[in-house]
Amino acid sequence: MEQTLTAKVRLYPTAEQAEMFKVVTKEYQRLCNIVSQWVFDQHFKVNQKKFQKEMYHPLRAESPDLNSLMVQSTYRTVEAQYKTVRTQLSQHPYRYNTGKKNKDGEEIWKSVDRTLEWLWKPIHFKRPQADYVRNLNYSFVKKGTLLSINVLGQRIKVPFKADYLQDWFKLDVHFGTAKLVCLKKHWFLHIPVTFDTDDWQITDNQHIVGIDRGLRQVMTVYDEQGKTKFFPGRAIAYKRKKIAYLRAKLQSSGTKSAKRHLKKMAQRENRWMADVNHCLSKTLVNHYGENTLFVLEDLTNVSFDEKNQSTCDRNRDLHSWSFYDLQTKLTYKAKSQRSQVLIVSAKYTSQRCPKCGQIRKANRNHVLHLYQCKHCGFTTNDDRVGAMNLYDLGKRYLSGEEKPKYTLNNVTD
Repeated sequence: MEQTLTAKVRLYPTAEQAEMFKVVTKEYQRLCNIVSQWVFDQHFKVNQKKFQKEMYHPLRAESPDLNSLMVQSTYRTVEAQYKTVRTQLSQHPYRYNTGKKNKDGEEIWKSVDRTLEWLWKPIHFKRPQADYVRNLNYSFVKKGTLLSINVLGQRIKVPFKADYLQDWFKLDVHFGTAKLVCLKKHWFLHIPVTFDTDDWQITDNQHIVGIDRGLRQVMTVYDEQGKTKFFPGRAIAYKRKKIAYLRAKLQSSGTKSAKRHLKKMAQRENRWMADVNHCLSKTLVNHYGENTLFVLEDLTNVSFDEKNQSTCDRNRDLHSWSFYDLQTKLTYKAKSQRSQVLIVSAKYTSQRCPKCGQIRKANRNHVLHLYQCKHCGFTTNDDRVGAMNLYDLGKRYLSGEEKPKYTLNNVTD
């Protein structure tokens, strides 16, 4: 099995080299926006061959100092961005209220799949950047101590720092197309590194771990030994609320000092939350070790009913909580340990009784965070119920069920 990680290599250019980086990234950004407009005008019906025929030579003439391969890379950069947007649109269909009600008096909602045709304007590349192909636009020289990299009209050698790359040089790894970016006045080359990992074998599986994610408890973990571990999110929610309050105050002020402060705060919350997710996923992988099946619910289009939160707090959390980031980090960390992450349907995982299997929405008390089965009397924390049911779906997957999920066939009112 192959796994790809991104190595963020810190570059240490001189003042003159840094200026060269600024020029080449801005020029590459400008060409990407031209190509993006062209793709939009063509109604997204384009390919590399059509780009070579219609756009390559005009762009090459307009920017003769930019490496020819980098001019061709602009199309691949734009194409990748549109593919990402296409995926995002398909994952979030447009939902609307039909104005009708079903037999139970509930409002009927319909969903419409969204495509790139829903875009009103082309994708705009706001941040200067440049893509580099390994061994053609960038390469490691002097035994991996310097990076040779293209700029406008020439090639320069820049020192870098990434100690872990020295170990990868000794292994059979593949360095992909890198991206040159500037973050907080520091220059980085983001290099995708692909290497082989041992496959997870279902016959060698040692642990099953059900992981319920939410707002009050970031994670609730239940394993095959019946042990439950809670990762509370109160401190995280408090800090996020504090950051949101400070941001709102600065935005309402509108002074030059406030704008400078807001600029410093940019992406600070994202970096902090990414670090939190790194720590959480690393804790799980290190604790359970190799040959573990981590079972998570699919939270796409899932809403959370947190009645003890204000409307403002709830809307902010639901739109900014990084559930997918945690899932992504756990997935690649698990692969490196010969483990696997299984994504299952979230339907009824918080309503089903783990003991008798009855599905009742009324069994869960959101205010008291309590689950109490009215059929068999089983009582526990409501987040723990979700983790227990996810653990059960993991068992069903190991027993041969390809896509385990719960249905309402056994519901009792």
